[in-house]
Amino acid sequence: MPGWRGLALVCTAAVALLAGCAAPPRVEVVLLPQEDGSSSAVQVTSGAATQKLAHPYQRFVATTGQRPKVDDADPAQIAQAYKPIFDVRPPKPQRFVVYFNRAEAGLTAESQASFIHIFESAAQHPGADIIVTGHTDTVGDVQSNDQLSLQRAELVRTMLMQSQLFVMHQVPLQRIEVVGRGKRSLAIPTADDVDEPRNRRVEILLR
Repeated sequence: MPGWRGLALVCTAAVALLAGCAAPPRVEVVLLPQEDGSSSAVQVTSGAATQKLAHPYQRFVATTGQRPKVDDADPAQIAQAYKPIFDVRPPKPQRFVVYFNRAEAGLTAESQASFIHIFESAAQHPGADIIVTGHTDTVGDVQSNDQLSLQRAELVRTMLMQSQLFVMHQVPLQRIEVVGRGKRSLAIPTADDVDEPRNRRVEILLR
């Protein structure tokens, strides 16, 4: 539709459903609820008219030659009308955390036992990117902790790559990004030189 703007905002914010592009001159924007229940909003502009959608399923409809309309869409009708779009949505990101022994790169026994769930989840999302981020507690200097956190992250990447599920699905190495954060981004804030087991961790994000 001539003069319509807001497509980039809608797509970038990832909070609205855009429909009608394949059948101009009608454009329809529906604000979807956030999965975590948090509030969201998107601003849509058509010609000289600007409208903010600020609650779930509020809808903006713009048709050539008509005044833009705002109403509340029926959730069931939206789910049915745009089912093909919902069906091809990528899976939700998944986050896992494994923990390490003190001053070592080795996983705790509990984390080793839980690794099978990480293998299975990653194998079920063969197109996902995997970010492996290592962390330490605050014992030691910055440089040594940076090195240790990276070693931990690299160990987890190696474990992933050597798993039978990853080999079977031929997961490429470049899909796994490794980062070492040292004693930055503590899970449990502490003073310096504190041995906190919950900070000695690696976070694995599938997205």
